[in-house]
Amino acid sequence: MLLVRVKESVCEDASVTEQILARARAGDEDAFRELTDPYRRQLQLHIYRIVGSAQDAEDLLQETLLAAWRGLEQFRGRASVRAWLYRIATNRSLDALRASRRRPEDLQRMTEVTEPTRRAEAIWLEPFPDVLLEGIADEVPGPAARYEAKEAIALAFVVGLQHLPAQQRAVLVLRDVLGFRAGEVAEMIETTEPSVNSLLRRARAAFESRLPAAGRERAPLPNSKLERDVVGSFADAVEAGDVDALVALLTDDAWLTMPPEPWEYQGRSAIGVFLRDREVRRRARLRLVPTRANTQPAFACYLPGPQTDVALPYSLFVLTLEGERISAITWFADSSFFPRFGLPRRLCRDA
Repeated sequence: MLLVRVKESVCEDASVTEQILARARAGDEDAFRELTDPYRRQLQLHIYRIVGSAQDAEDLLQETLLAAWRGLEQFRGRASVRAWLYRIATNRSLDALRASRRRPEDLQRMTEVTEPTRRAEAIWLEPFPDVLLEGIADEVPGPAARYEAKEAIALAFVVGLQHLPAQQRAVLVLRDVLGFRAGEVAEMIETTEPSVNSLLRRARAAFESRLPAAGRERAPLPNSKLERDVVGSFADAVEAGDVDALVALLTDDAWLTMPPEPWEYQGRSAIGVFLRDREVRRRARLRLVPTRANTQPAFACYLPGPQTDVALPYSLFVLTLEGERISAITWFADSSFFPRFGLPRRLCRDA
């Protein structure tokens, strides 16, 4: 009896979708929104994973929906609406990567830095606001997925993706994050199933070598007392200009990175030298506003101007926690994405 009811429900859902689709094809924009709205945020996140930019993901989402609207007549229902939309979004993302809309080498570089631990490959990356994850963070992936939804949003995961060739990146996300079958992915990117399997093997080998080592302590639960204590101590140290106190919060092998800058610093000593140098060059104490990015605690930084009580957007820190320590600081020097986080444009002294 239960199986019969499930089949009836599936048939009813398909019938409703066909009705909405027919109205949309007739030019009903409300029907089109009803068809696509349930997928908007997950599509935006999907695009972000591939291109690494929240702004580009927003733009490409609009391109995806426009292409879907214009292509309704070509959609014959061989795949689900969800798979059809993911196909469009994936190909729009791959086209954007081929066009190299944002090139790290074209950006203004940080000059006169202290000696880094290593000079890594420059990648374009922006943080993703947690406010855009509402309603999709707990999305259940397909049965073939290898990664949990939260894990596949973390900065380390997205950074690892950006080091893969574009097509490998898309295949890994579609197969291991979203759980689409190899045949579905092959149809999406217009290739063969053996080619998808080959791309996936190479992507997994390269990608998994970049993920944090197994056996590390888990991060505290979001907004737990332990997380609040650690990030609160970090904020106090930064606002006081107390580099020693900040460094004491780090794990022995912590990393500080600054995408798209290639400079990377590992360990308390190297990070401490870099932060002290920045503190001297700024000649002013940063002021912080808490936020969250990529499911991780973060702080928007504001820098007071000379002889003024107003502090302007400066940068954003995203913290990776390990137990009661900080294992990574990702420093985004660009503040143009502050509005997407709902952050203030300036801070006055009494704010």
